[in-house]
Amino acid sequence: MRPLFLISSKLPANAMAIFPFIILKNKALKVDKVLINHERIHFKQQLELLIIPFYILYLLNYLINLIRYKNHYLAYFNILFEKEAYHFDDDLSYLTHRKVFAWIRFAKKNA
Repeated sequence: MRPLFLISSKLPANAMAIFPFIILKNKALKVDKVLINHERIHFKQQLELLIIPFYILYLLNYLINLIRYKNHYLAYFNILFEKEAYHFDDDLSYLTHRKVFAWIRFAKKNA
């Protein structure tokens, strides 16, 4: 699936995946293959959880991490979905062989 791009200079991050859109901070980021792959990994996660449950689990995981680490950045980087996306974002062929619910294996690394 080809992503639909939106540009928002007010975005607090360089990019964000909200199915079916990848929102970018600026147009030049469209050519950043690693960044786009990271967001496409989030698309797969969102689709396998039927979109809304993904956002609920994402937020719950962030809040639990925030209590655990008492730090926004540590909480964010330890979200299971982010761990998978960051781990594989530079593997541009990852999505061709990714297993369903692959993010679950990162729960073991969180404990």
